[in-house]
Amino acid sequence: MLKNKKVIIFDMDGTLIDSINIWNQVDKELIKRLGCKEDLDSKSIQEQRDEKLREFSKSDNPYIDYCLFLGKKYGSIMTGENILDLRYKIAQNYLINIIDYKPNAENCIKKLKSKGFIIGIASTTRKNNMQIYINQNQNIIKKANLNEYFSSIYTREDAKEIKPNPEIYFKILKEQNVSKEECLIIEDSLVGVEAAVNAGIECLAIYDKYSDSDRDKINELSNYQIKDFFEFEKIIDANN
Repeated sequence: MLKNKKVIIFDMDGTLIDSINIWNQVDKELIKRLGCKEDLDSKSIQEQRDEKLREFSKSDNPYIDYCLFLGKKYGSIMTGENILDLRYKIAQNYLINIIDYKPNAENCIKKLKSKGFIIGIASTTRKNNMQIYINQNQNIIKKANLNEYFSSIYTREDAKEIKPNPEIYFKILKEQNVSKEECLIIEDSLVGVEAAVNAGIECLAIYDKYSDSDRDKINELSNYQIKDFFEFEKIIDANN
């Protein structure tokens, strides 16, 4: 899988960092503040978010449209922009103090770098969130500082359309001057795997339990599947 590869592109949320359920918790609190009286479970919150972000993927800011949808659904008169601001105020403590690498991810990052691979991040998270991970989140900074190990870091603002549109991958390939065949993409979610397929780039799907509802499709579309970064470390070690 790593033979003849020069660039490894990672997704962020759910792939490198353990954050999907944290965003479910953030949205649960947001929905409550918008007026929802029902106690929604994480699975339904995530499925609703995934569905709406896919629906709004071609808009200028899919997350504003998602927040406006939530406001209308739960009876708020706030604008989409104001709801988005509220969402990130709720998220601050999680982003700074709670979110961490998935187990053994940092060791894989270091080994890839030491073996001469160029590694990048292609994420739909906000640039502000990425800056928090780079400058404030001590869990990430102490284990493997993103700026130290990643040659390319692209976020939602760097692409006109979010995944499953593959635009963000092509920006990294252009920056690093490599071909599709010299790249491997690592994703956890169906929308991420679909983006890799749309790019025509080989994809490794790493397991995340919050994508279990899409597991069969993820396994069908991805080129390779692994359960965790301990398994990936063995693959890196075996690559000469």
